[in-house]
Amino acid sequence: MIVKSMEFKGNKAEIRLEDTDVYFVNSLRRVMLAELPKLAIDDVIIYDNTSPLFDEIIAHRLALIPIPTDLSIMTYRASCKCEGKGCPSCTVRYTLSKEGAGVVYSGDLQPEHPSFAIKETRIPIVELSKDQRVILEVEAVLGRGRDHAKWQPVIAPRYSLEPVIQVDKKRLDAAKTFVQDLPAGIVELKGSTLELKNRSRLPELEQHLEKEKEESITVKRDPTKITFVFETDGSMEAKEALKESVAILTRKYEEFASRLKDL
Repeated sequence: MIVKSMEFKGNKAEIRLEDTDVYFVNSLRRVMLAELPKLAIDDVIIYDNTSPLFDEIIAHRLALIPIPTDLSIMTYRASCKCEGKGCPSCTVRYTLSKEGAGVVYSGDLQPEHPSFAIKETRIPIVELSKDQRVILEVEAVLGRGRDHAKWQPVIAPRYSLEPVIQVDKKRLDAAKTFVQDLPAGIVELKGSTLELKNRSRLPELEQHLEKEKEESITVKRDPTKITFVFETDGSMEAKEALKESVAILTRKYEEFASRLKDL
């Protein structure tokens, strides 16, 4: 497998791979969705709530707020040395107290330790009127997406196969006529080679080919050249999510190989 290029922009990533198989990239995608751990609010203690929303709705909204996650220092509560009692190694606590007219935002959650301060501070939780208030305490713990969507740090990981556009040289005149009638900026015909100017407009090209029933140009996919794109919810950066996902997938392959030897 060849990693052709990688582009990381905070929570977003794009990776181009060659000489690989679709099954591997799809395995990585599924690990990101189901196995990659993150912190999420799991326990909510509401001391007072006179807002327009029920306790359950507020708890649900709190659970979906991205909690900064450092997997190097956090462990699962079930396997922690505190035996599930909730220590700093497995539990992150926040408090929230707000009264009076205004919107309660995710940034109003006050962490027990400054390193866990909420980064996505403008996520609305509830709007209060003049005489309303919300006072609560929450605990965030590690979990996986396979258990609940709130523990899913990666959003919409997806991959696409490299398009291969072929022009029938015997029908070159028909191809030229077809390209001339296309909207500007989709493709460019250089001799007998058709180049895609903007990859995001590939579906538009295919729609025109299907509509016009044009047979001089065909679009195929190369399964050995794959572009993998994903982004996180802000609980961790894309580079960290990729590294941890690869590590998890590697451990799974190693465990599978070990069990095969025991057969």
